[in-house]
Amino acid sequence: MKVVRLAKVCLTETYSRVRVGKNLFDMFPFRGGLKQGDALSLLLFNFLLEYAIRRVQVNQDGLKLNGTHQLLLYAYDVNMLGGSVHTIKENAEALVVASKDTGLQVNADKTKHMVTSPDQNVERSHNMKTDNKSFEMVEEFKHLGTTLTNQNSIQEEIKSRLKSGKACYHSVQDLLSTNLLSKNLKIKIYKTIILPVVWYGCETWSLKLREERRLRVFENRVLIKIFGPKWDDVTGLWRKLHNEELNDLYSSSNIDRVTKSRMRWAGHVACTGERRGVYGFWWGNLMEREHLWQTQA
Repeated sequence: MKVVRLAKVCLTETYSRVRVGKNLFDMFPFRGGLKQGDALSLLLFNFLLEYAIRRVQVNQDGLKLNGTHQLLLYAYDVNMLGGSVHTIKENAEALVVASKDTGLQVNADKTKHMVTSPDQNVERSHNMKTDNKSFEMVEEFKHLGTTLTNQNSIQEEIKSRLKSGKACYHSVQDLLSTNLLSKNLKIKIYKTIILPVVWYGCETWSLKLREERRLRVFENRVLIKIFGPKWDDVTGLWRKLHNEELNDLYSSSNIDRVTKSRMRWAGHVACTGERRGVYGFWWGNLMEREHLWQTQA
């Protein structure tokens, strides 16, 4: 069993003043967290958060990755990994105490935790309580733009990516269907506006036939809009292009590009060196799979 907790940390008791010409007005408090656009506030926030994180004594029962206990940070997101709910709770309490000493606080409304386990009988319904705060247990949440689920399934993430891609497609479909633009320019619009949204995080995807079919259906829908209908000499009517005809006109499919992105990412990880955590995780998984294949053989 693995427990993941995502915490949101923000500043408390922050004040500001307004200067108009030579006049400096009285200080007033801010009710929000990190002030957008304030370079000094961002720097101070990073200093305080780093100090708080270093003071957290991670429980020795926590999940180890590449020889170290995992407490991952990005901006104001703190992601904890542990082998049990008890371990995560202890680490969360330590983080709350360390944050208070530096003037930071954990935003309980935005903090979630999730249990991932192959055992379907694992209790998944209770919230986590610490320091008079309750952290909601969820079956999925978004972290760095990627949907994580308690079943470690990529299906929901691909659904979310395709939904966002469809929104981008609808916003530019008039450009894709107009006769004022060339087909090459329309393809560039597709590659620069729509595809990056669909491909976000595709390096971690493990595609099944169902997901591959969804990606192909979405891409064919866009390509039909780009290339338009075709005149059929037999029936004397305009008709939509068939999949084979679309493949001839646009040979680089979504599936091929996802595979290339995964291989490119794997090569990048392999070049990072043994000191990087992502290298240890990637190489460790490869070694475990190789051992499993040898055992089964």
